[in-house]
Amino acid sequence: MLDFVGLDVLWLQVTGTVCNLACTHCFITCGPKNDSHPVMATDDVLSSLARAEREGVKELYFTGGEPFLHPDILLLIERALAVAPLSVLTNGVLIDPPMARRLHELSEASAYSLELRVSVDGTTPEENDPVRGRGTYHAIMRGARCLVDAGLLPVFTVTTVHAVYDRSDGREAFLDHLRHLGFTRPRVKFIPPFDIGRQARRSSRSGDRTTTSGVADEVREDSRYLRPDDLHEGEEWVLQCGSCRTVTARGVYPCPILIEEDGARMSDDLDETFVPIELNHSACTTCHLEGFSCRT
Repeated sequence: MLDFVGLDVLWLQVTGTVCNLACTHCFITCGPKNDSHPVMATDDVLSSLARAEREGVKELYFTGGEPFLHPDILLLIERALAVAPLSVLTNGVLIDPPMARRLHELSEASAYSLELRVSVDGTTPEENDPVRGRGTYHAIMRGARCLVDAGLLPVFTVTTVHAVYDRSDGREAFLDHLRHLGFTRPRVKFIPPFDIGRQARRSSRSGDRTTTSGVADEVREDSRYLRPDDLHEGEEWVLQCGSCRTVTARGVYPCPILIEEDGARMSDDLDETFVPIELNHSACTTCHLEGFSCRT
C-alpha cells in the first residue's frame, strides 16, 4: 500500500475522454466519440476547486481529452488561477491568436503561474502525424506559436513512442529543432508510453512497436505488476499518487493515467479518497521503475 500524504495536487479531467484527436498512443483512448468520461459540468469543476483550496492544494491541472473543448474553459482557468498554480494539458490545435492573448491576460492577472503543456510527438509531420493524425503537426506548431507570440512559454510534451527520444542525443536534437523553429527558450517534458488503452493495442501489433526503452521492455517482459515488497521506503513522497487525486465526471481516481482502468475508481466523494492505495495496475509499475511524475 502507498500512503496518502495530503492533497498537494488535484487533476481535473474537465473534458473527460472527449478529444478532437484520437492519438494512437493515448493511454485513456480519448477521441471525438469516446465519452466514457464526459465533459465535467462547470459547477462540479468549481466545487472541486473549492474543496481543494480548503485542503491547501499546491498545484492544479486541467486535462482531458482536450480541455479547450470545454465551453467554459476560460472561466475555469480564471477560477483555478485564484486557487493555485495551474497547468493545462492541450494538443494546441484549438489555440488561435485571440485565445492565446486571453490566456496571457489571465496569466498576468493572477498571482499564480499558468503553464500550457502542448503535446507533440516528433519534429516532423512524418514522425508526429501517424501518431496524432494527419495535419496535426503543423496545427500543433501553429497553436504553440500563438502562445509564444502572446507572451506565454509553452512546455512541449513528447511521449517517447519513437526510440530516438529515449536517448540524450535525441532529446538534444528535439530542443535544437525547436530553437531552429524560433522557440528560443524551448521547454520539453518527455514522458514514457504506458502500455494501457490505445497504446497497448498499438504496441501489441506486430511490427508496430517503435519504443525500445530498456525500462519499458523490462516492464513488458518481466513483471507487469508490483509486488508488495517492491516499494521503497518513503516512495509516497516520490510517486505523484501519494499526494494527488483526479476528479472526473464519473468519480475520483488516484491519478489521471488510471481513469479507464478497471478497479481504479475510488469514490464519488473527493474526501473519501484521502486514503492509502494499492499500486496494482501495470501503469503503476512504469511510474515506479521510471520514477515518473505527470507533474509539470
